[in-house]
Amino acid sequence: MTRVMDRKLTLLLGLSVGVMVANLYYAQPLTKQIANSLGLEAAIAGLVVTLTQLGYGLGVLFLVPLGDLKENKKVILTLMFVAVLALLGIGLSTHAMPYFASALLLGIGVSSIQIVVPYAAHLSPDETRGQVVGSLMSGLMLGIMLSRPIAGLLADVMSWHAVFYLSAALMVGIIGILSLYLPRREPNAQGLKYSSLLLSMFTLVKTYSVLRRRALYQGFMFSAFSLFWTVTPLVLSGPEFKMSSSSIAIFALVGVAGAISAPFAGRAADKGYTRQASTAAFAAGAISFAMTLVVPLGSTLSLALFTIAAILLDAGVSANLVIGQRSIFSLPAEFRGRLNSIFIATIFVGGAFGSFVGAWAFAHGGWHWAAWVGFALPTLGYLSFLTEPRAQS
Repeated sequence: MTRVMDRKLTLLLGLSVGVMVANLYYAQPLTKQIANSLGLEAAIAGLVVTLTQLGYGLGVLFLVPLGDLKENKKVILTLMFVAVLALLGIGLSTHAMPYFASALLLGIGVSSIQIVVPYAAHLSPDETRGQVVGSLMSGLMLGIMLSRPIAGLLADVMSWHAVFYLSAALMVGIIGILSLYLPRREPNAQGLKYSSLLLSMFTLVKTYSVLRRRALYQGFMFSAFSLFWTVTPLVLSGPEFKMSSSSIAIFALVGVAGAISAPFAGRAADKGYTRQASTAAFAAGAISFAMTLVVPLGSTLSLALFTIAAILLDAGVSANLVIGQRSIFSLPAEFRGRLNSIFIATIFVGGAFGSFVGAWAFAHGGWHWAAWVGFALPTLGYLSFLTEPRAQS
């Protein structure tokens, strides 16, 4: 480790994280176009997105722990190069199987994000670690929120293939910059084998209650986030609002504003205000759903409340994510890669649950049911948080 995190390196890694995570979401607004192009039946069209998410989950579980075993810069750049190859494979695909294989590989490559975050924590002194992680999480949330509208607009102007070609070119540029400016970091593995590395993750879950708790809290919050962004486009395009795809894309762009909360939450955690910041994050999540039920759907005021809710929810989720990672990165440094792997895998499950239960609730009771489920998720997270001893908060 030859240098600590400075402002330029923090901004560079924040940008890199945003560019990488966008690859997980480009296909979401293009699912119908891609499925039609590849000749997929409606029953399996969801694999266009699902396989990338599956690859990401596999990478988080089985490759992110390598950050505790292998030189970090080499692992990060190697996985990013894998992602570039996968993006080119997707762009060139005219049949289902090559696309599916490339989509799975893309998710695996993009899992390098979750090596970058603990890597940045290693390079950061204790007093600014939360702020640095917060800056990276701002980049991550911006990448997530911007990816969908950007993909939709580019596909309208060019084609869905062009979206992935352009992303590959952008990734190559980021790889070139990181290869020049990223410091090396050699973990103190002390002869640890890969099999032992994976098995030790079970021990870490049993040993550290802060890991279990923070993963659970963020699991509830990310579940609410996924529910909102799964169901809201259905509401806005429905008979009450009758919004076009372009208008919904603009709505999604407005929600990006909530990502600015991440560095502030990290700074609050650095100063010892973890409990207060966590409470504010849970409150933001619950209130964001409740406020959409104040007036009937379809009015200008209702749309304004949905817009504020999107910003508020994104702010709460971003803040709680940073606080959670700040907390687990305060545990022994030699475990950070595995700790982050467990943390992210848990909230990934929460996100999948939120999308599923949100779609179910909307199908059976419209937005009213979905909003109450969304309200319940951060509320349950907060109730769990209240059982935590103050000394651990």
